[in-house]
Amino acid sequence: MSWTCPKCERELPWPDYRHYCRRVSLDTLFEGRSEELVLVFDKILAEVADWDKVVISTTPNCIVFYRRTAFLIIRPMKKWLDLKFYSGRVHKDKPVLKSVESGNKFENHIRLTTLDELKPGVFIYLRESYELI
Repeated sequence: MSWTCPKCERELPWPDYRHYCRRVSLDTLFEGRSEELVLVFDKILAEVADWDKVVISTTPNCIVFYRRTAFLIIRPMKKWLDLKFYSGRVHKDKPVLKSVESGNKFENHIRLTTLDELKPGVFIYLRESYELI
């Protein structure tokens, strides 16, 4: 069940969910970024947006994908997309660059620059994060 903030009109997971209360256009997050990064993001968006009860929100720096809480945060950087997702165990192998304990789960980061780097294994990690939350 989602809720729409009356001030910023953003769709959020529930009433009184803490959020950046100002509308941010998705396009502004990709200004000055390569077309390849936009394609990588679009491919992730096309897959994840179809998962049950996913709410997508933007902040001045990132795109946040929620279910009950955030399970994926994508930061469009100049040369790559930084994907932050969660898991029940540490991930030591590539493409994961960093995997650190965060409470009772692990916060993981992957950087993608091209569509070729967006392998099926990345979507397995994202799905694991979605199901963990």
